[in-house]
Amino acid sequence: MRLAEHVIVGVIRAVQVRARSGALAPDRVAEEVTAELAARPASAQTPVLNATGVVVHTNLGRAPLSDAAVAALQQAAGYVDVEMDLAAGVRSKRGVGARAALLAACPAAEDALAVNNGAAALVLATTALAAGREVIISRGELIEIGAGFRLPDLIASTGARLREVGTTNRTHLADYADAIGPDTGCLLKVHPSNFRVEGFTSGVDVRDLSAVAAERGVPLVVDLGSGLLSPDPLLPDEPDAATTLAAGADLVTASGDKLLGGPQAGLLLGRADLVSRLGRHPLARAVRMDKLALAALEATLSGPAAPVVEYLHADPARLRERAEALAAAVGGEVIEHDGRVGGGGAPGVPLHGFAVRLPEAVARPLRLGTPSVVPRLHEGAALLDLRCVPESADEVLTDAVRAALGEI
Repeated sequence: MRLAEHVIVGVIRAVQVRARSGALAPDRVAEEVTAELAARPASAQTPVLNATGVVVHTNLGRAPLSDAAVAALQQAAGYVDVEMDLAAGVRSKRGVGARAALLAACPAAEDALAVNNGAAALVLATTALAAGREVIISRGELIEIGAGFRLPDLIASTGARLREVGTTNRTHLADYADAIGPDTGCLLKVHPSNFRVEGFTSGVDVRDLSAVAAERGVPLVVDLGSGLLSPDPLLPDEPDAATTLAAGADLVTASGDKLLGGPQAGLLLGRADLVSRLGRHPLARAVRMDKLALAALEATLSGPAAPVVEYLHADPARLRERAEALAAAVGGEVIEHDGRVGGGGAPGVPLHGFAVRLPEAVARPLRLGTPSVVPRLHEGAALLDLRCVPESADEVLTDAVRAALGEI
């Protein structure tokens, strides 16, 4: 059975009310109930085709999972040995497989820990290292990201005190060094992610900052945000965990559902003693990952390239061919269109591609159709960028566009 009994009863009663009010003929009640139950999903979340050209689209669930991750989710849906050593028949550590996969994917890390999201990773790190003490950070890195989420508020919630150094546009190594004292819990460096400051600017790189931190015996925590584990030539200015750790960071935090392309997760990579300290902190229990996310994360790391990686590196020539085929089928116009990384990653980096230009009025029926298709609205038009649409869905997309055009 797909729906609970109380849901089925609710649908029946709603149809009966319509019949009693005269809005529905009595002889159509059974037919209407059957149709509504067949159309009623088990979840209110609607699958969509992302035709915006934004790869890590926060409003659309960020990273789409790989086939390997989806299979791992299904396998983990039942009873699994998430905290059991089957050979010994005793309790074991949680997330052993995901930890091993993280260390294999990022050998520069001595140890690794995964929690339920990126913010939780940063909260756990600053709580365990600096609760009741100071976190030293550049004023230029006190960022705000989507939905009004502000880094200073997050750090304050841990019980740590922010010690701001430098100015909005310029911070020097001496600013950090002068601020370190007996009450310093850690140095924190945060990648701006979703904005860029240009002009008369100055910052301190990880290598220089790590030398001061090591000299003064203070851990250096670097929040990367994006989840890139190793360098990507397509994104030369996007920091990655391997390079950051090699430069001397003691601990790196990142998201698993952005450039890594996995489920929502917060990754902590770095010195074994610090990761162990974080893992033993009481807060680690509150932010731990469930069995489904652990399975999906491990499969993302161990399996073939995730969709996010494929979409980022999509061949522009092939994107043009697909766009031209769609335009020929529905009567649209092919235009050059730059996609975006999204999710706060690589701001300003264009992903060269193409889109099909249609009347703006088609956007609403596209979104409300089956399947739901989300285009980009730009300069009075609806743009369909196929970068993030699986090629296997091209025919379905064409039918959806035809149906939407028919409605207008």
